Amino acid sequence: MAPSHPPTAIETLGEDALLLRFGDGIDVATNARVHAAATRIAALRPPWLRDIVPAYASLALFVALDAFPPTTDALVAAERWVRQQVLDQTGADAQPRRLEIQVVYGGADGPDLAAVAAHAGLSAGDVVERHASADYTVAMLGFAPGFPYLLGLDPTLAMPRLQTPRTRVAAGSVGIGGAQTGIYPRPGPGGWRIIGRTNARLFDARSDQPSLLLPGDRVRFVPVDALS
Repeated sequence: MAPSHPPTAIETLGEDALLLRFGDGIDVATNARVHAAATRIAALRPPWLRDIVPAYASLALFVALDAFPPTTDALVAAERWVRQQVLDQTGADAQPRRLEIQVVYGGADGPDLAAVAAHAGLSAGDVVERHASADYTVAMLGFAPGFPYLLGLDPTLAMPRLQTPRTRVAAGSVGIGGAQTGIYPRPGPGGWRIIGRTNARLFDARSDQPSLLLPGDRVRFVPVDALS
């Protein structure tokens, strides 16, 4: 028997967008439904679609209103298409991309590793092992261009953000914020607990695909002694 899900609600978002709500929490199953719908919509790519923006439990679709006849309510027509072509359809999920990110943990690259270990009652080595052994899903991009919010963190490693954020976090810093982990794509302020760093370039505005990681991707961290 297929698992039951709450019905997907669709509401307008401003004058030219729809918001599909698949739930109201942050969990892997709901997020997977978001990305399955986004993948199907992107594959069908209706002529009125301007952009797709997935989040934890919702999916925003931006509509080109002028793609419809003047006498047609564009958002009503777009919602009808979504229900018929996406929400009422079933099928095999698309296989996600899988990427590995090399990380130097601890030291100057991970100034909060010891604090995370103490908070979890583990050694620093145990924190690295648990963090690097998890399979993560890119739930959404936000905060800064290319910043991935990753679901899948071992619950024992969850830790509150810093009470006073740092004024500067190095590009490539891998951090823990609450029950999530993420990677800072560029230097800037931040309050996540920094446990390591990568030299992977997460965002390049000159590239055809600016973000290295995309919503729905699967990620594994690979501990290394030095970044090449």
